[in-house]
Amino acid sequence: MRLTRNVLALIVLAIGVLWSLQGLGLVQGSFMTSQREWLYIGLVTVLVGLLGLRWANRSRV
Repeated sequence: MRLTRNVLALIVLAIGVLWSLQGLGLVQGSFMTSQREWLYIGLVTVLVGLLGLRWANRSRV
């Protein structure tokens, strides 16, 4: 179960990074390219992914 949570959180994190880079215009070839709102959506998604990683790896005391 822990592995599944980590994989899902990493996927969300990777999607957030991709969206942020597209929003900055560093990744070309999408309607999201150079659209500032995708930078912000991506940053929120990165935060969700990081919180998911923290949740997946928290201590079970």
